[in-house]
Amino acid sequence: MKTFALATAALALASIVGTAQADDMKASGATLEKCYGVAMAGKNDCKAGAGTTCAGSSKKDYDAMAWKNVPAGTCTSIKTPNGMGSLTPLKS
Repeated sequence: MKTFALATAALALASIVGTAQADDMKASGATLEKCYGVAMAGKNDCKAGAGTTCAGSSKKDYDAMAWKNVPAGTCTSIKTPNGMGSLTPLKS
């Protein structure tokens, strides 16, 4: 159980760091891409499925229909408990 808790904490920290890096890149004019399936609950940038308003509206971690802005070229290398990030919406 400790391993699971540590893994969860590591994923949460990586998400926070990734968000800060993406925000820094956006401010600097760097190229970003939409990456589906990598956002934590309430931390998506947009598109979280039917009945949602958009940014911050995802209800679950790694929602297949929610995307997060990430540095261009990194999306498909982001590993989640559900697989890798995707440049297109995933089936739930």
